[in-house]
Amino acid sequence: MPAKLSVNLNAVAMLRNRRDLPWPDVRHLGRVALKAGAYGLTVHPRPDQRHIRFSDLPVLRALIDDEFPAAEFNIEGYPSEDFLRLCEETQPEQVTLVPDDPAQATSDHGFDFRTQGEMLKPIVARLKEKGMRVSLFADGDGDEAAVRLAKATGADRIELYTGPYGGCFDRPEEASVFLDLLGRTADAAKVEGLGVNAGHDLTVANLPALAARIPHLAEVSIGHGLTADALEYGMAETVRRFRRACGEKI
Repeated sequence: MPAKLSVNLNAVAMLRNRRDLPWPDVRHLGRVALKAGAYGLTVHPRPDQRHIRFSDLPVLRALIDDEFPAAEFNIEGYPSEDFLRLCEETQPEQVTLVPDDPAQATSDHGFDFRTQGEMLKPIVARLKEKGMRVSLFADGDGDEAAVRLAKATGADRIELYTGPYGGCFDRPEEASVFLDLLGRTADAAKVEGLGVNAGHDLTVANLPALAARIPHLAEVSIGHGLTADALEYGMAETVRRFRRACGEKI
């Protein structure tokens, strides 16, 4: 089965927030993406609300519930108490936990499961008790021991941090090295019974190789590259382009 596409709306919200105006409309573009066949929507609500606002969460939850009940809502963020409460209030199908400082511009590394695994166990249990699937941001560095420790937290999936791979857009030989490491990490996760998601700097150009190397890839969450393409092709056609890049026959 091809990887499912979740459209990250952070960049859309960031454009909206440049002005005190309601456009671009996050809900409307989320609807366009879902109508075009995206499997779900992703948001990363940061404490300063510099892109997705807390007030966007119930709006997007209602959009999925009312119009696209087969779709999924994925909320990602650092597991502070405030973030966990937001998740419990919104009830996304999936929560993706990331280790970055809330002040960072973007996520740029996975959890250190050797030092943070014990901290994550009660958090994962708390979210799963409320019926949410839990995915943990992980470095795609081929570290099989780290994958086993991720499994020990009780999480359902890991999300491979693909930033180093995506950053090699003009260096194919270097990209192949990172692709191999990502694949080895995903292989280890499959052995442990963990689902595998991926995200960060993925594009129509680099997705096919990733999907081919990781045929059991469950989901990709894409925002920046997808939003950039949407400026050229429109949101609906961009979603279809990314679905094809994941391996869908459309």
